[in-house]
Amino acid sequence: MEELKVDGALGAKLSVRIDRPEGEPVAVALFAHCFTCNKDIFASRAISSQLAAEGIVCVRFDFTGLGSSEGEFASTDFSSNVDDLVRVADALRETIGAPQLLVGHSLGGAAVLVAAPRIPEVKAVATIGAPADAEHVTKNFEMDLSRIQSEGEAAVKIEGRPFTIRKSFLDDLESQSVTRAAEELKAALLVMHAPRDERVGIENATRIFLAAHHPKSFVSLDDADHLLKRHEDGAYVAGVIAAWAARYIETGPAKMRRESAVARTAGGPFRTDVRVNEHPLRVDEPIEAGGENTGPTPYDLLSSALAACSLMTMRLYAERKGWTVDATVSVDHGKVHKDDCAACADVEAGADGRVDRFDRHIVFGPGTDPEHRTRLVEIANRCPVHRTLERGAGVVTTSNASAAVAV
Repeated sequence: MEELKVDGALGAKLSVRIDRPEGEPVAVALFAHCFTCNKDIFASRAISSQLAAEGIVCVRFDFTGLGSSEGEFASTDFSSNVDDLVRVADALRETIGAPQLLVGHSLGGAAVLVAAPRIPEVKAVATIGAPADAEHVTKNFEMDLSRIQSEGEAAVKIEGRPFTIRKSFLDDLESQSVTRAAEELKAALLVMHAPRDERVGIENATRIFLAAHHPKSFVSLDDADHLLKRHEDGAYVAGVIAAWAARYIETGPAKMRRESAVARTAGGPFRTDVRVNEHPLRVDEPIEAGGENTGPTPYDLLSSALAACSLMTMRLYAERKGWTVDATVSVDHGKVHKDDCAACADVEAGADGRVDRFDRHIVFGPGTDPEHRTRLVEIANRCPVHRTLERGAGVVTTSNASAAVAV
C-alpha cells in the first residue's frame, strides 16, 4: 500500500492511497468516496482491498478538506470534487497509468459520472448508491437549508459530525445534472443500488440507468445499507465490479503503462534487485569498486542491450532475405579520452575530457554465407539501441518526493 500527495483543484494537497495486487495488475481503478466520508471508511477500504485482490490497482483519495487531505471543506463544492478526481487521474497518468475504471460511492458516484468525459482512458464506470442529481445531497441537512440561504452559510451536522455548508455549495449543486452526464457517457456503466437504501432511494438508480445508453448493467444490492457497513457487502460489490469491468477495460499488464525496469534496494553497498516486466535481475558493482559482484553492473546491462539488439536486428533482416545468421556479438564498455578515439569526434566529452566508448565485436560462424556478412554488419549498425546511443536520449523524471512514507 502506497501513499502520495496530489495537488487538488483548490490548491490543497490531496491524500492518495494506492492498493496494489500481489501479482501483476490487470488495470487501474480510481475510487471516489461518499459525501463527507473519506478514503479510509470501511466501505472504501473493503472495496479497494477486494479490487486489489481481483488484480486491479485501486486508487482512493480524500476530497479537499476531508480525511487526511488539506484544505477547507467549506470552500468546496461538487464541481471542485469533480476537479479533484480529474487531478488525481492526471497524476496517475504520469506514474502508474491513468484509470480505465472509475468507481463512485453515493455522491462520489455522481462525481465519477460527471468526471468521466475528462479522463479519456476511462472505459467503464460503476456507481454505488448514487443520487440521480447532485442536489439530492441536500437531504442530509434540509432542516438547515433556509438558514444557509439567508445567512450565506451554516454549521450542520452530518452523521453526527459538524460541517460548514455555504450557499455557493447549494448553488453549484443546482447547476449540476447527473442524468445528463449519464446520458452523454461514452463508457460502459454499472449501476449498483440497494432497493431499501433509505439515504438515496432506489428511484435514483432507475433514473441514472434509463438515462444511460448501452452497454449498461444494473445489479441489486438487496438488503445492503447505504454505507455498506458489512464486510460481505463491500466484498460482493468489488467482486461484481471486477468481473463486470473485465469485459470493457483492456486487462493485462501489457495494456497498462509498462514499468520496463523497476529497481529496489537489495542490501549491501550497491546490490539492487531489478524487475524488467516479469523478469528478475540482480545488479551490483565489482568488488574493486566497493560492491559484492553479485550481478552485472548497470553498464554491463547497457552493453548487453547493444549486443542483443545488434543480433536481433541482423536476424530479423536475415529472415526476410532467407539468410542464416550464425554469429556471436560481444560488447565492451569503457571511458576513453576523446582525443584517443577517432570514432568519437561527434561525442560530447565530460568535464574530464573522456567519452563513453562501446566496442562491438561480431564473430560469424560457418553457418553465415561469407557474401552476406558485410551487409549484416551494416544492418547491426542500424539496431535501435545503437541509434539511441548515437543520438542520445531525454530522461524525464517524475517523483513523489513530497509523498508520505509508504506503509
